[in-house]
Amino acid sequence: MSAIDELFARTRAEGRAALVGYLPAGFPDQETSIAALTAMVEAGVDLLEIGLPYSDPVMDGPAIQAAADQALAGGTRTKDVIEVVRAVASTGAPTVIMTYWNPVERYGVDRFAADLAEAGGAGLITPDLIPDEAAEWDAASRAHELDRVFLVSPSSTDARLDMTAKASSGFIYATAVMGVTGTREQTSSLAPELVARLRAVTDKPIGVGLGVSNGEQAREIAEFADAVIVGSAFVRRMLESETAAAGVESVRELAQELRRGVERS
Repeated sequence: MSAIDELFARTRAEGRAALVGYLPAGFPDQETSIAALTAMVEAGVDLLEIGLPYSDPVMDGPAIQAAADQALAGGTRTKDVIEVVRAVASTGAPTVIMTYWNPVERYGVDRFAADLAEAGGAGLITPDLIPDEAAEWDAASRAHELDRVFLVSPSSTDARLDMTAKASSGFIYATAVMGVTGTREQTSSLAPELVARLRAVTDKPIGVGLGVSNGEQAREIAEFADAVIVGSAFVRRMLESETAAAGVESVRELAQELRRGVERS
């Protein structure tokens, strides 16, 4: 049983959804990103997604793009992302990297898997890698005991949902809205339907992301999903803060609010 499997066994026993939080590594700098991610865990985030900054983030909204640009301008590279994982995995929260596939290929697939596992990472979320084209990653992740988290969307066919569920481990990432990432004033009405379609083909945990920005939205999604995934809202808290320290505290406050939301469900 992986660390992510153990997490979902625990949250299901507690009768609540898991809270998943995302921030890019190296944003606004290495030290602050580690402090913010640690604060998120202290405030109730159950699983951390560490973003690997990428120069062509076609699926990311403006907030995450701006954060990635800052991290890249500060010199953050793949090896630095691995070191952020090492630092925050020591909190005890399962820690995964979320990345486009190109940086993994450039680094070396088996080398990436080995270094991630050695740093205490739990797995990888690959938004632009589909199971049909993931044979090399499947082999490397299994060799190094890492979970493989693939994405599905409301446009996915039933056959695609079944294939993706079978290929995924840890959990399945259900994108609740069409388009790029970003906070929204309302949760997507497509999300419950997508989760119900997935439940028809798998009993693996399902996390819902893209758009959650407050505790009430977290509560709504926690009613039908196994995990509530929050990214852009945390990034915006950092972007809008006048100092790094203020950003860390703002992220902590949001995590506390979101945790209350998933527990109210």
